Amino acid sequence: MTSPQPQQQPVAEMGSLASRYRRIRRQTERLVEPLAPEDTVVQSMADVSPSKWHLAHTSWFFERVVLSPNLPDYKEFHPQFHYLFNSYYETAGEMQARPERGLLSRPTLAEILSYRHHVDTHLLELLDKRGGDGELAFLIELGLNHEQQHQELILTDIKHVLSRNPLKPAYREMTFEQCAAPTAVSYLQIPSGTVETGAPDTGFCFDNETPRHEELLNGGGLASRLITNAEYREFIGDKGYQTPELWLSDGWAAVQQQQWAHPLYWSADLETEFTLHGEQPLDPNRPVCHVSLYEADAFARWADGRLPQEAEWETIAARQNVAGNLCNQKTDQPLHPASCSGSGMQQMFGDVWEWTASAYAPYPGFKPFQGMLGEYNGKFMCNQHVLRGGSCVTPTDHIRVSYRNFFYPESRWQFSGIRLARDEA
Repeated sequence: MTSPQPQQQPVAEMGSLASRYRRIRRQTERLVEPLAPEDTVVQSMADVSPSKWHLAHTSWFFERVVLSPNLPDYKEFHPQFHYLFNSYYETAGEMQARPERGLLSRPTLAEILSYRHHVDTHLLELLDKRGGDGELAFLIELGLNHEQQHQELILTDIKHVLSRNPLKPAYREMTFEQCAAPTAVSYLQIPSGTVETGAPDTGFCFDNETPRHEELLNGGGLASRLITNAEYREFIGDKGYQTPELWLSDGWAAVQQQQWAHPLYWSADLETEFTLHGEQPLDPNRPVCHVSLYEADAFARWADGRLPQEAEWETIAARQNVAGNLCNQKTDQPLHPASCSGSGMQQMFGDVWEWTASAYAPYPGFKPFQGMLGEYNGKFMCNQHVLRGGSCVTPTDHIRVSYRNFFYPESRWQFSGIRLARDEA
């Protein structure tokens, strides 16, 4: 495989990288421990992958990207796994069709866990032999960040799976207390003029965060907190879903075709919502989530605001601590957005991914990784929009200021929400 020639190198030494590898791989397996084996097979829509597939695909990535090119005597666990658990890497060969991943009752969950153990054993042996190899360290760090993306997907996907079950089972039993009312919204000044955005030259990042470059901002204001359920319910009550002039053309078509009348997982009477902890009363003070770009944009127009550009968001976020309601994998942590308190800029990281008005496109001078890894991000830079900040199911040590997530504008099953901007502070 051709070297990816990364611009960013991980700073961890091999010993700490091995420890990080063990910890993240174990965290993935802990995420499926609350599930029955039957749960891990279900695919509730084409965008969702079974939990069992996520467990296998992340191992396939390490096998294909790290082990096979760097360990001459490596023997694959199963010759057909290259086909079954490839996701979208055309240069790696053929693959099982994405909408048909739920047809794979075999291999069993137990066999996939054995596959993970097989990959882990050989990768840690390779790490022990190749201490100090910067390129190998980068590939492993890339694989770990890739695994953390799938940790988040395991939770978002199983939420959709369980929501389709008439029994409305909980991923983890928990009863919510109503949050305190958030502080009133204020607007922090967005600077006007030229700013630098994109990943700095230190630490790990994905290729789509580079290169660091200049952007021109026109000023304005960024809201100090996220939009709440109560505020979104006002939009619904004011016939937001029946007012076509609020909507982008494709968004209005989606409303009509899909019969949208409220965010995904809300009940028709707007009193409850399905969560990873089962059906819960709709808390008016928590951030609204599971809305599409179309819904976020329509709400912003109704509220006499707009969605922020990603460079505006990043400029303000760079002044904040990278901390918030993120996933620490403790069993007593609610996997759900929370209200905020205090003054100043709130909720920039965690709670919900924040839709921006920015199309997912390459930065000026963007160069994807070479070889198979060039398919990781670059080929998706069309017809999608950027989201920022992470969510309540994003691992705590995965998010950063320059991180660019991206989804199609109609996507709703992710923990996606709304922060407003406006042209005046």
